[in-house]
Amino acid sequence: MASTFMQWARSPAAREYFFSTHFWGPVANWGLPIAALSDLVNKDEEFISGTMTTTLAAYSMVFMRFAWRVQPRNYLLFACHATNTTAQILNDVRFVRYWYMGGREQKLKTITNDKLVEAEAKIQETGAQVKGKVVEAVEAARKSASK
Repeated sequence: MASTFMQWARSPAAREYFFSTHFWGPVANWGLPIAALSDLVNKDEEFISGTMTTTLAAYSMVFMRFAWRVQPRNYLLFACHATNTTAQILNDVRFVRYWYMGGREQKLKTITNDKLVEAEAKIQETGAQVKGKVVEAVEAARKSASK
């Protein structure tokens, strides 16, 4: 299999393919699915644009069909748009869950509870510091009164 690929890679047909838009078009287009996958992993749901995500999913579905129908079939372009469609649909699902299915309220509740726990810890820490200073002041007053 590897030797067959290497023979093809050295052939004029391979050079023709690698210097054509059938190769470089999809390679350049991989920026879209890479960005979509990055958003899927790193972007908070609050910042996802439902309109743009849906538009990009539809765009990739149209070009998946194009990549399949064009002769010769462009499997690299098809894979690129299939990946983008999948990632955009998953981002759309995240968007809908967050804005329309209670995800935002749940997140805000979690954040509020976390802030309350954090504030309680700070209050206790500050109380302990104040108590320590009051005890020190009382002891200092007792020492100065006993002299």
